[in-house]
Amino acid sequence: MISITEEIVVPSPPERVWEVISDPSAVVSCIGGAELGPSHDDGSFDGTLAIRFGGLRVKFAARLSLDLDESAQEGRLAARGADGQGATRFSANATFRVVEGDTPGVSRVFCDGEIKLNGKLAKLIESGAGMVVSRMTEEFTGQLILKCAAPSEALTAAPSEALTAASAESLAQGAEEPRAAVAEGSLASPPRSAGLFARLRAWWARRRSARTARPPQPRVARRAENQSGEALDKGGRR
Repeated sequence: MISITEEIVVPSPPERVWEVISDPSAVVSCIGGAELGPSHDDGSFDGTLAIRFGGLRVKFAARLSLDLDESAQEGRLAARGADGQGATRFSANATFRVVEGDTPGVSRVFCDGEIKLNGKLAKLIESGAGMVVSRMTEEFTGQLILKCAAPSEALTAAPSEALTAASAESLAQGAEEPRAAVAEGSLASPPRSAGLFARLRAWWARRRSARTARPPQPRVARRAENQSGEALDKGGRR
């Protein structure tokens, strides 16, 4: 059997937290790997949950029922199901309640429950349940806090998003204006790089002209002189 006892602190009023936590679709959206299926005439509904235990990923299908006490802001959840291959069956019961926190605008959510497993994967799941429950509680807490704060954040996010969009547009326009200025400037007057290239070309042209004007070197005479020198040298050695 797996026992669960958790206390979650949410920086939102109890009324808002209860509004979220009493909505099955909102709760399921806070749980990674969970999906909500169709509902039935008796008020129950189908759901699936995929959980990874080490290198093993198990997907459970269950039928769930939810009883709510609006005045006390308490609820009871019951579920029965099995994994996809039918090798492991489970039954689960949980209660939760929302109370006011120590400071105004803060709530505390208490969750207590137990899960009973039977079948081939029962021992494997129970051995890794502590780590899995801890990880899922942390993820659920983060998502619940975000979802409970969503209305107030949505109202304040709209102006900031508009400001961000306006800033992005102004930056884009600012980036285009220098490009346009450069384009206009290039039509009106040549850029500095063009003047530099022109000076380099003129310098290279003068150098080529100087080489052309220089008289050719008497390569043949030099060769003859070298040959005569070599002959003299050989004669001297003689």
